[in-house]
Amino acid sequence: MIQDNTKYESNVKNISILGCGWFGLALAKKLIGLNYVVKGSTTSQDKLTMLEAENIQPFLVDFTAESVKADPAFFEADTLFICIPPKRNSTELPDYPNKINSILTFAKDKSKHVVLISSTSVYADEKKTVNETSKPNPDTDSGRVVLAAEILFKELFPENCTVIRFAGLIGPDRNPGRFFAGKNNIPNGLVPVNLIHQTDAVGIAVKLLEKQAFGRTYNACSPNHPAKMDFYTYAAKTTGLVVPEFISEKKDWKIVESINVPEFLGYEFEVVI
Repeated sequence: MIQDNTKYESNVKNISILGCGWFGLALAKKLIGLNYVVKGSTTSQDKLTMLEAENIQPFLVDFTAESVKADPAFFEADTLFICIPPKRNSTELPDYPNKINSILTFAKDKSKHVVLISSTSVYADEKKTVNETSKPNPDTDSGRVVLAAEILFKELFPENCTVIRFAGLIGPDRNPGRFFAGKNNIPNGLVPVNLIHQTDAVGIAVKLLEKQAFGRTYNACSPNHPAKMDFYTYAAKTTGLVVPEFISEKKDWKIVESINVPEFLGYEFEVVI
């Protein structure tokens, strides 16, 4: 029995997920189901019990722009996912890159691979199609701090920097029908949407681990880009909400595509947007 356990342990993939929020927790649950050993972090003492109930090894991790307070064992992992989005409309927003820098510095000699969850907000609405070869040019405060965090990441991990840029996330508890329900005169009704369902967001992260395709940036966005008015009107109708009214115009927009997801991950999307 001892020999069998030793053999099993040698094949275990240890994953740490910093930030078990909407995406991080869904990823943790999926990996647990695939027999990964998963450590999950929270900043709330009350959430430790919930993580443990999901068979996630719970860790309390507190971090600021200056320091990280955590058990170093949390960061000892084959792969560390950093799933900490910036807090929008917050005085904390400018501190986001420095917080990520604190975490990366703490993890540098402990985590074999690090994956930073980022956002397609690093691309401006410049009326064109963008992919991983396009130069980021954020036009929002959140996009700017996310790009600053990516740059710090690349400076600390120049040879093994893995970034997943998610488009707008939808799925459980994020019903897109609620976004514009009952609103009128919504601008830019004809612009294409850039979205990804939680199922595919998790699926891409899992495929990254399976392929061990680290060291690249991945745009994680559905290949389908219906018009904003068509998508959100349908979403409201199918959930019994008041249908929004859009202005039929196409001003500021972008289409986010990926060349790396199909080439290096071979991922096939499950949810049609």
